[in-house]
Amino acid sequence: MPGTGFCRIVAPVLAMLLAGCDPFSDARPMMDEYVERVARVLESDPEFSDIPSASQLPRRRDRVLPMPELEMGMLDFLSLYGCELQYVVGEKTSVMGRVMQPLNRLRYEIRFIETARECLPDIEDEEFAEELTGAIDSKLESLPIAIWNATWGVEEIEKLFTLAKGYYPVAPESNPVSDLALDIDSLNAAVVRLYSEDLAVSLDFAGDVHQRWQAEFRAGQLINSALLLTARLQDGTELLRQRINGRPLCLNGQSNNQSDIVQNMFFSVYIEKIQPYMSAVNQGRAALIEPFERLAKVQKEVMPESFTAWYQRHLSQGAQSSLWRELDVAMMAHTRAWQELLGQCGLRPGA
Repeated sequence: MPGTGFCRIVAPVLAMLLAGCDPFSDARPMMDEYVERVARVLESDPEFSDIPSASQLPRRRDRVLPMPELEMGMLDFLSLYGCELQYVVGEKTSVMGRVMQPLNRLRYEIRFIETARECLPDIEDEEFAEELTGAIDSKLESLPIAIWNATWGVEEIEKLFTLAKGYYPVAPESNPVSDLALDIDSLNAAVVRLYSEDLAVSLDFAGDVHQRWQAEFRAGQLINSALLLTARLQDGTELLRQRINGRPLCLNGQSNNQSDIVQNMFFSVYIEKIQPYMSAVNQGRAALIEPFERLAKVQKEVMPESFTAWYQRHLSQGAQSSLWRELDVAMMAHTRAWQELLGQCGLRPGA
C-alpha cells in the first residue's frame, strides 16, 4: 500500500490512484495508520505487534460424524402391509442413497421416523411392531448426528469461514451480512425445533442457505478483523500507557498546544474512523458469529472433539481462549487509556 507521501506526488497526475492511497479505505492500512498517528502526536515511535493468525475450520473429514445404520430385515414385512416406509428405505438403499449429501440424509432420517410412526398402528405382528418401535427410537437418538452433519458437516460452510478473503470491509454501502444473518436465524430456529422432536419443520430453505454460504466469506473476514483490531488497539494502548506513565501530557491539568493536537487526532481519527469500524465489526459479530456460536452450542453433546478448540477460539464469546473475549478486553483497555491520558488535561472524554 503506497504511503501518504507517494499519494501527494501521484494524486494530481493519476486521480484514479487517490482512493487506493487513502489509508482509511481498508482495514489493515487504517489500523496501521492509526497506530502511527498515535505515536506521532505523542512524540513516540510506533511499534507494531504481530497479528495472531486464526485457524481454518477443521477439515470436513474431521467434522462429519458417522451415522449409525439400522440392521433390519424388515422390507419383506413392509411390503405385506403396503407401508410407505418401504419406499423411504428403498430410496436409501439405492445407488444415490448410498452417497446422500448431509442435508438429504437429515431429510431421510426425518421421513423415516414420520413414516414409521404412521406405519406402526397397521402392524399386527407384535415382534415386527417391537422391532419397528426400536428402529424409531434409534433414529430419534441418532437424529442430532444427522443435524450436526447437515449444518457443520457440509462443504459449503468452509467458504463462509475461509480466512483467505482479507478483512471485513470499511464503510460498506449496505449491511454485508444481512442475508446471512436471516439465514442463520432461520437455521437456528429449525434446529431448536428438531431437537424438541418437532419433525414438522420444513427444511426447504436450507439448500439455498448452503448455496449462499458457498458464495460468501464474511464470517472469516470478521474473524480476521477481530484479530487485527485486537493487535492494533493493544499497540495503541501501549503507546498511550507509555505517555501516561512518563512525561505528563499536561501540567496542572492545563491544556497546551500538544494536548490540543492529541485531542484533535482523538476525535478526527479514533472517534470518526476507528470507532465506526469497531462498531461495524461488533454488529457483524452479533448478527453472524454469535448465532453460529448458538448453532454449535446447542449441538455440544455431539460436537466432535477436534471441533471444540476451534469453536472456543473462533465462535465462543466467553471462553478463556476466545478471540472475541480478547477483542472486548482490548477495546476496554484502549478506551480507559484514552480517558486517562486526556484526563491529565481536563479533557477526559465523556466528562
